Amino acid sequence: MKRKLFNCLKMSGVSRDAPVGVQCLQKFSSWMCPRLQLNRLRCYQAGVLVLTYFTYMTYHLTRKPISVVKSVLHQNCSGLAPPPGVLPTDDQWCNWAPFNTSDAYTLLGTLDSAFLFSYAGAMFVSGMVAERVDLRYFLSLGMLASAVFCYLFGLGRTLNVHDISFYLLVQAGAGIAQTTGWPGTVAIVGKWFGNAKKGLIFGLWNSHTSLGNILGTLMAAKYVETDWALSFVYPALLMGIMGFVVFLFLAPEPRLVGLAVDRASPGRQSHRSETEEEPTQVIVGDQAASLRPSRHSANSPPEEGAAGEGASEATALLGRRAGGAVSPRRALRIPGVVDFSLSLFFAKLVSYTFLYWLPLYINSSTTLTPKQSGELSTAFDVGGVVGAALAGLLADYASCPALVCCAFYALCAPTLLAYQSWGAASYALNVALLVAAGVLVNGPYALITTAVSAELGTHSSLAGDARALATVTAIIDGTGSIGAAVGPMLAGLVSGRGGSWSYVFYMLIGCDVMALVLLLRMASSEVRRIRHERRLASPRVRIE
Repeated sequence: MKRKLFNCLKMSGVSRDAPVGVQCLQKFSSWMCPRLQLNRLRCYQAGVLVLTYFTYMTYHLTRKPISVVKSVLHQNCSGLAPPPGVLPTDDQWCNWAPFNTSDAYTLLGTLDSAFLFSYAGAMFVSGMVAERVDLRYFLSLGMLASAVFCYLFGLGRTLNVHDISFYLLVQAGAGIAQTTGWPGTVAIVGKWFGNAKKGLIFGLWNSHTSLGNILGTLMAAKYVETDWALSFVYPALLMGIMGFVVFLFLAPEPRLVGLAVDRASPGRQSHRSETEEEPTQVIVGDQAASLRPSRHSANSPPEEGAAGEGASEATALLGRRAGGAVSPRRALRIPGVVDFSLSLFFAKLVSYTFLYWLPLYINSSTTLTPKQSGELSTAFDVGGVVGAALAGLLADYASCPALVCCAFYALCAPTLLAYQSWGAASYALNVALLVAAGVLVNGPYALITTAVSAELGTHSSLAGDARALATVTAIIDGTGSIGAAVGPMLAGLVSGRGGSWSYVFYMLIGCDVMALVLLLRMASSEVRRIRHERRLASPRVRIE
């Protein structure tokens, strides 16, 4: 029986290192439908997209409850009826210790910072680890650890834990565990889809963050007013189940199932005539120097006799050893990595301030209950789904991700100002402005962390090697995560001590402008490239 199974797997190209679930499915399909002919690559690609989509959805599912529960950890007790035995002078009786003090907003901001700073610091290490281990084990173990920490936060209410250090340690541990998600999923999708245009694919795929936020908000809001411990328990349970599914069925790379992905990207070649030898253009910037086409270039077809030779160390711009992982220092030399990383710092600062403080802001600026505030905040995430898909579609069409991001940033600042000024005027206007803000805030954030990261991780300077995917993704997302850590902390300090949310919005608008400024160099490079390609594409008249 074992020999028969091995022969079946050998004929299908499935490795013994493939997930157990994939091996069982391959055996079952060969037994039930031996003559069924399917495009195996497309089937596996669809399966990987679905699995990684729901994988990272659960990562965000377990991040969101804290933003909903904040509104009951510290709230205005004057509008509630106190139970018997409460002193009339006790205006903090309804709040959960240690958040029953006047500096509760600062403490809540510290909780966010514990998660986000540990996330940002561990992200750089996580990317390097992801390149050197099996990504299926990396993701499944990370999901299990994230689920445990999410459960522990809810357990604090069940066990009546009122020590701030407990919640800080849980949040810090959760931040470290959550770093396994992004480098792992982006690297897997990048390996399965090569260098084809991925803006729309990644834009739709990146809606997992918004879907996770929406589901996490709705699950947490259901129990926030009765037993907020369950707001953490159920998301943790769902993530643990999904981690088991990933362990059984996720194939981290095509090689394990006997497939190969073409890493060429002909659609992104520069237009040039047959008699001209133009430098190969890099899609994401390229101000310093262009790569001359050669038999070693990742953007030009190999010459005869060079099929097994590949790109030598001399031709790779990074100069790394063949078969070795790319170091962070060398990954930073890829054109565009620094620019997009710094821009993402401010973009993610804005996005995560909304992620962690929006339900509380709605609750304090309107007459809505904590549950209703959490439900209304999902309008921002609905806009994020649209924004991610729209930004990816525009980037695919124009092949200019920096220009697309700049356009979104330019429209975002007045939208944030409009929401701060008129968002509380009516429920319908609040929803409309939240959706618009979600589109413009999350559009460039999603584009940079997905399609741009994958593009840079398989940059032509790497000679077509995708080994830098996890490192580049970790550098870009890790830099953005530092901004994500700073934003909620500053929001807690500004709103708590300044006494006004207006200053928080002014801070967010300023950060949006900074994100725009940091991408102007890349955008101008893309404009020059477009003009150059148009000159080459225009018909020329030769005068004899």
